[in-house]
Amino acid sequence: MKQFGTILDFELKNYFKNRLFVGITIFLAAVIAVIMFFPRVMSMIEDGGAKTEESEADGTTAEGNEANGTTAEGSEADGQTKGMILLSVGDMPNAEALRQALNAAFLNYEVCLTDDDLDAIQKKVIAEAAACAFVMDSPTSYTYYVNNLSIYDDNTAVVNEVLSNVNSLNALMAAGLTAEEAEGVLSVEISNETVSLGKDQMQNFFYTYIMIFSLYLVILLYGQMVATNVATEKSSRAMELLVTSAKPTSMMFGKVIASCLAGFVQLLVVFGSAILFYNLNKEWWGDNMIVESIFGMPMDLFVFMLIFFVLGFFIYAFLFGAIGSLASKVEDINTSSMPLTLLFVAGFMIVMFSMQGGDVDSLLMRICSYVPFTSPMAMFTRIAMSTVPFYEILLSILILIASVVGVGVVSAKIYRVGVLLYGTKPKLGSIFQAMRKA
Repeated sequence: MKQFGTILDFELKNYFKNRLFVGITIFLAAVIAVIMFFPRVMSMIEDGGAKTEESEADGTTAEGNEANGTTAEGSEADGQTKGMILLSVGDMPNAEALRQALNAAFLNYEVCLTDDDLDAIQKKVIAEAAACAFVMDSPTSYTYYVNNLSIYDDNTAVVNEVLSNVNSLNALMAAGLTAEEAEGVLSVEISNETVSLGKDQMQNFFYTYIMIFSLYLVILLYGQMVATNVATEKSSRAMELLVTSAKPTSMMFGKVIASCLAGFVQLLVVFGSAILFYNLNKEWWGDNMIVESIFGMPMDLFVFMLIFFVLGFFIYAFLFGAIGSLASKVEDINTSSMPLTLLFVAGFMIVMFSMQGGDVDSLLMRICSYVPFTSPMAMFTRIAMSTVPFYEILLSILILIASVVGVGVVSAKIYRVGVLLYGTKPKLGSIFQAMRKA
């Protein structure tokens, strides 16, 4: 135990003295501070701009406005600064009614009837004199003209709904209903209420995604750091002296737990600062569903997150440490750890695709929930976004704990053998044979 404590203390001090480690931690906390304070700062800037405009407006007299040919109504219209949408209807009846309906649908634009020919309309759209144009071919058919079509452009969907309502209204009036009666039929309000008896996947999606992505980054980053530290000590021949004076299990567990504690300190600073800055600026974020979801994680889910996070980190960190002991040079780490990295990335992709598809209880996800290399991500995702029986959760945790202990012991034996092997890359057969003798 004394050897373990000494190694743990030594490794932790190395992490906290590392300028890169400290710098990244401070940088991430600063970025989060900027993001969390952004709505407050923007609100202050807008309030300052509004006061400036109000002061300028107070300094302008009504006589000055009249001298410039600007009426009170004109000033109000100028303040709205609406874009323009062109509407060409040809000889269609009820053109003004259609224009008013579209005007009500596009609140940020002024829909204007035009008698221009098609070439003139296209030139105005290209010159951005108009945001877009709708040229009606018939009451149920039109052509939409826009300069640059955005992937988020939903103008045609809006117009389709408006035209459907207008045509339905005309059909009802033709059948003998008055305009008021027809509008009453079309404006029937439908109300609904959704009661989720299990988990709300949309509500839990964001912090589940953050946890999975954080685990992904921490395992790859700190796993590589463990492997690199071991390989560095081995290449400097310092490991030969350490192995003779300390047990391999003490060295392996000391390095892995030190990296785990360093990672958690970093995550505590980052996420702790996020929670602090969010609470300081909570009123400026309003009713942002995504932000509220992230900071509204239930306590029981937070506990499961910590359990799977720690166990998942340990099982990969032990394996990265063993891989680092087998590398003769630091440059060999990436090649040696590639199979393990690909295994982890494959599990990550399975979980991400399942989350995106909303099917987190598929057969593949159920299998991954009990495989130690994927269960930290797969089972937590199922817990957060589905209803999982407690015995399944308990079974997954027990398998993971047993796997961490087993992988830790095996990795420590590989570690003892690997640090003494130099030159050619050791083969699996020779490693297992040396492990039996160790």
